[in-house]
Amino acid sequence: MAKTAGIVIIGNEILSGKVQDVNAAYLVRELRLLGVDVKKISMIPDDIEVIAAEVSAFSHQFDVVFTSGGVGPTHDDVTIEGIAKAFGSRVVRSPELERLLRSRYGGNVNEARLKMTEVPEGAVFISEDGLWLPAVSVENVYIFPGIPDLLRQKFDLIKERFRDQPYVLRRVYVKEGEGNIAASLNALLREFPELMLGSYPELHHRDYKVMLTLESKDEGYVQTALGRLLALLPQGSVHQVS
Repeated sequence: MAKTAGIVIIGNEILSGKVQDVNAAYLVRELRLLGVDVKKISMIPDDIEVIAAEVSAFSHQFDVVFTSGGVGPTHDDVTIEGIAKAFGSRVVRSPELERLLRSRYGGNVNEARLKMTEVPEGAVFISEDGLWLPAVSVENVYIFPGIPDLLRQKFDLIKERFRDQPYVLRRVYVKEGEGNIAASLNALLREFPELMLGSYPELHHRDYKVMLTLESKDEGYVQTALGRLLALLPQGSVHQVS
């Protein structure tokens, strides 16, 4: 079984359309390359009760959980409080984070910035070269900022701890429409029920009409399924295999 993950995107600005989320798409791509199966993405408001309920549910359902947003110095940054509530803990100020903050900002540290040293009690700090402020986790939940550049920097430095057996992916580009190949796809899945088979129409490409994807963590299984698919598809319908 693949390691499973859930992603919780937190922020009123996302739900109101003021800001377009890019963090979920980034995390999904990176986690897939690591061999992690993302099962669910949730976008929720800056509400302590909602955050607590969603994080608790995700933590029980998936092997790892990633949150994005709501960890800054302003009034609507309530993610830490929500995650603490999800695990029945309290929010505490970390002396280690305060020391790092003061070493970076010197005399410019104020109460707003000190809010960024607050973590759920029992939080674990993950320090890597290149991170001036460590990543924070609680149980199986990893807490990331909402600013895309900061999230990517932190995730990139700790991502190897999530690596699992990789997925094997093959693509088949077909010149026939989905209606003409549906029977072939159904027959393939009857023979290979564990295959992750995707079918994606392409409306504007001149050379093909559908891209098919075949995925599994078993390379031999994918290769055997690929050979069977090529035999099942209408003769002359395959544009390219990659």
